[in-house]
Amino acid sequence: MSTIITGVNASMPRVSYIKAVDIYLWVSFVFVFLSVIEYAAVNYLSTVQERKERKLRERLPCTCGIGNPDDMMIDPQISGYGSVDVNTTGNYGMPENGGRQDRMFAQVSLNDPQITGQVRPSRGYVNIWIDTHAIDKYSRVLFPGAYILFNIIYWSIYS
Repeated sequence: MSTIITGVNASMPRVSYIKAVDIYLWVSFVFVFLSVIEYAAVNYLSTVQERKERKLRERLPCTCGIGNPDDMMIDPQISGYGSVDVNTTGNYGMPENGGRQDRMFAQVSLNDPQITGQVRPSRGYVNIWIDTHAIDKYSRVLFPGAYILFNIIYWSIYS
């Protein structure tokens, strides 16, 4: 855009007032600049948000211990482990039938702020959650819409 502005100004006669082409090119330049700023801001905020989520995941307690500890133990009679002699079968304690084993699932409460990552303000600190996808969605509508509106006004005045 700056190359286009420089080229147009070099090919036009020098005058002391602002030309219509200058207005159009500078407004276009502002739109391009704002879209680059929006891209950089969303990229930065997404990176910060991903770092916070990664740190939060690292701080979360292991969910494998949720519930009754006795329920989390593997019963050798039910699972088939422990009843097989490692030395005689050669399959290292795995059941010979190769059947599917019962899996253990830990239920996580979605209302638990430690699990969901919702940080409550404490000691004057307020965590501001910025939805970068919303910024992108609104920008996809707002920037072209504003530029179309500018073009309608510009061309209705200068044509």
